[in-house]
Amino acid sequence: MRWVGPLESAALLTVLRVPARAAASTRGVLPWAPLVGLVLGALAAGAAAAGAHLVSPLTGAVLAVALLAVLTRGLHLDGLADTADGLGPLRGRERALQVMRQGDVGPFGVVTLVLTLLLQVAAAAALLDADRGWTAIWAAPLVARLAMARTGLAGVPMAEGSALGRSVAGTVSTRWLAGWVSLSAALLTLAGPALLAAAVAGLAAAELLLRRARARLGGVTGDVMGALGETAATATLLVAAATVP
Repeated sequence: MRWVGPLESAALLTVLRVPARAAASTRGVLPWAPLVGLVLGALAAGAAAAGAHLVSPLTGAVLAVALLAVLTRGLHLDGLADTADGLGPLRGRERALQVMRQGDVGPFGVVTLVLTLLLQVAAAAALLDADRGWTAIWAAPLVARLAMARTGLAGVPMAEGSALGRSVAGTVSTRWLAGWVSLSAALLTLAGPALLAAAVAGLAAAELLLRRARARLGGVTGDVMGALGETAATATLLVAAATVP
């Protein structure tokens, strides 16, 4: 885990401009993804709280979701749409992977993307009406990137033809991920037990999608990683909105 790892992760997962040397490697992308999630979550929560205070909770929710999309170049949302197109219709593995590599978005992708964004905004708006609800908006990007980091463990198969998958395969050690999970659990517990339960639900939802992708696609792709992140974040926000007092 070189010290440039956070820069490597930020180079791919955010719009942050980093030295070309760091951007040339992907080895640190998944190991340091949770750190990127912490930073993005703090920025999103700040925007949400400001919007809710100055205008309304709905405005704050839209600002938070929009800011995350801008800061990540919409990369994970694009991955979600492509993964939905690949997994949605009844087609063979090779055809599904081919569809996901195309630049356009099909009907399954569009519907999934719209519904996901609506759910994120609705849940975030409800949270901003609750005491300390902003903590869930901070936590969701962290949980999302924990789910993404999980795909870098040894033994997780990468789909055929996935250049990003091959470059990050096996870059996350079990001990390293366990450390991030423990740190995240401690932070979430301090924020509230309900938030920890929401995070567990988010990771569980991402795990279900990962299993589906492995069975249908033969492994993980860059698009699947993005879809895992968005799935985990959305489930975290929804469960938090239903349980955070």
